[in-house]
Amino acid sequence: MEAARRRQHPGAAGGPGAQLGASFLQARHGSVSADEAARTAPFHLDLWFYFTLQNWVLDFGRPIAMLVFPLEWFPLNKPSVGDYFHMAYNVITPFLLLKLIERSPRTLPHSITYVSIIIFIMGASIHLVGDSVNHRLLFSGYQHHLSVRENPIIKNLKPETLIDSFELLYYYDEYLGHCMWRCLCLQASVGLGCWRLQCMRQTTPQTPPTPTEYIPFFLILFMYFSGCFTACKAERWMPGPALLLVAPSGLYYWYLVTEGQIFILFIFTFFAMLALVLHQKRKRLFLDSNGLFLFSSFTLTLLLVALWVAWLWNDPVLRKKYPGVIYVPEPWAFYTLHVSSRH
Repeated sequence: MEAARRRQHPGAAGGPGAQLGASFLQARHGSVSADEAARTAPFHLDLWFYFTLQNWVLDFGRPIAMLVFPLEWFPLNKPSVGDYFHMAYNVITPFLLLKLIERSPRTLPHSITYVSIIIFIMGASIHLVGDSVNHRLLFSGYQHHLSVRENPIIKNLKPETLIDSFELLYYYDEYLGHCMWRCLCLQASVGLGCWRLQCMRQTTPQTPPTPTEYIPFFLILFMYFSGCFTACKAERWMPGPALLLVAPSGLYYWYLVTEGQIFILFIFTFFAMLALVLHQKRKRLFLDSNGLFLFSSFTLTLLLVALWVAWLWNDPVLRKKYPGVIYVPEPWAFYTLHVSSRH
């Protein structure tokens, strides 16, 4: 009778069906299995180094290169050196993210990875065009600490419908481009969606971009982070090169959070990572060297953002530009207000 019952219900009494069902449930709920914990990957020094280097050169260095290189080399009606940087970034970053996912000790959903990369590339391409024109306006006196309609070079445009065109360009650059560029993850858990997107046809200072931006980028990093757990004590420490990369990596994410205006998304991602760490700790699983590197970089970013906000807390102009509870000024707004204006 017992043998017949087991044949009718192969998932009962710890048979092969039960093991298969348990494995399926673990995969569905994202738990890190013992096998996955045992397959902990070594520290990916090459990928993290290339990732940090290209972020600094191709993303952070892009607008700086546009200001440094002589304008005669890149006429305003042609792509600038920053545009070529941006094109390279749009190719190299998705490639490095895919390579990072490939090295994950945990098998990740391929469909989500591919869709995220596709949206990332499409959004980055949209952002490339808007960002190119937006930074070229700096040579004409455009001030990033002011809204589109408040800029002196925009106020005098005739006919006034041209202002709508510039607002549309700003919308593609700072909203739609960003939203698709790094946008997909935590939207459901954050529960904010795109309802805070503001139509740029307002005469009042525009609100900062919404925290639904930059999401496929964070989704892929979080998916990778969810597999960075190990039960091996020898893997729970970062090697020396990893410690050297934490500072430039965290500083770059500070730039990403402040310039991209994604503090809400970042803080929810950070808390999700922290909750995952605490949850896995109860199972006696701990972050490996790659997970420690990513978590340390995010922790440093949070500290830098807090120092940045405290430093500019009483700035009246930036306070007007960024009203509301979440006050995180953009570095380029600070540059046009306090640095370029002195020259």
